[in-house]
Amino acid sequence: MRIAEILRNKGSGVCTVPPETPICELLGDFARYNIGAMVVVENDAVVGIITERDVVRSLNHRGPSILADTARNLMTTEVATCLPSDTVHSLAETMTDRRVRHLPVVEDGRLVGIVSIGDIVKSRLDELQDERDQLASYIHRG
Repeated sequence: MRIAEILRNKGSGVCTVPPETPICELLGDFARYNIGAMVVVENDAVVGIITERDVVRSLNHRGPSILADTARNLMTTEVATCLPSDTVHSLAETMTDRRVRHLPVVEDGRLVGIVSIGDIVKSRLDELQDERDQLASYIHRG
């Protein structure tokens, strides 16, 4: 299965923030949208990604003063991305190797979606269910 199919099923909406977004506002967006990562965009280009884990680790390291900081100072700037044409299998490997749970999907330099580890797991479970159903159908016809 390709990433484009996952995006067709789940939608291509992505929550983004500009780099100057205050962390306290970002936390509100995480809760409001029930998400764990935001893509940081500047002039229509992906410049970073910030996750709940980034905030928690910074909070542990620097204390509550980070709440007055901005996404620019906490975001990961070396963003792993994928293409809609990538396979679920290759994406699972990338997520495992890079130890990330969210990958922005970029096509022709444009952000077109985001895929999470949950999307990958759901995709694999759907594939396994389809295989199971096909085997059961084959056995019952026999």
